[in-house]
Amino acid sequence: MSTLYIVGTPIGNLGDITFRAVEILKTVDVIAAEDTRHTLHLLTHFGIRKPLVSCRSQNEEFASQKIVNLLDEGQSVAYASDAGTPGISDPGAILAGIARKAGHTVVPVPGPSAFSTLVSVAGAGGKTLIFEGFLSPKSGRRRSRLVELLSTGDAVVLYESPFRIVKLLTDIADIDSVRRVVVGRELTKLHEEIIEGTAAEVRDEFSSRQKVLGEFAVFISGNKNSQLSQENADN
Repeated sequence: MSTLYIVGTPIGNLGDITFRAVEILKTVDVIAAEDTRHTLHLLTHFGIRKPLVSCRSQNEEFASQKIVNLLDEGQSVAYASDAGTPGISDPGAILAGIARKAGHTVVPVPGPSAFSTLVSVAGAGGKTLIFEGFLSPKSGRRRSRLVELLSTGDAVVLYESPFRIVKLLTDIADIDSVRRVVVGRELTKLHEEIIEGTAAEVRDEFSSRQKVLGEFAVFISGNKNSQLSQENADN
């Protein structure tokens, strides 16, 4: 049986890739990628030349079978999503499951993720942390799910696009005006920005800008975290 490596890659700064990830990418026979053009840029930066196979969320099940066929032939394969760790709001989970079911070894090669990057600087987390990824772009579904998430009282991490970040923060402010949020924009990239405040305060900051660009990760404090933050602000 052959080995499939699930490889974490940088979310922005190419210097964040691990030595192990580079070595794996150099030594495998084939590299499967969410977007071959995006991954080719990464490989070129590190002087790596390997055959590339596409495996996107839209065709992951079909592409996974093609990758399993390569593994069946005795070839080793590394899988990389566009940025971060595959399977976390990125394709890769289906591929890992199908490859393991086919009897092949699936090896994690951990790396960055926007989720863990933001949590590491949020300053609060507690024992329970809910990762939801992207909410529905539809207003009603988004608000309904937010109500469910905030009602748990636990901290929550979300991803959002620049087109809906103000709407998301408005929804959070409407549902719970006390909760503190930490918003990371373009994490690890040249224009990285981390802003903390109530959802309304951070919303107003982005609303005042002529244009909002970049990728966003949003940390919503739990009830206990928000109370502590407020107490600190009052002292």
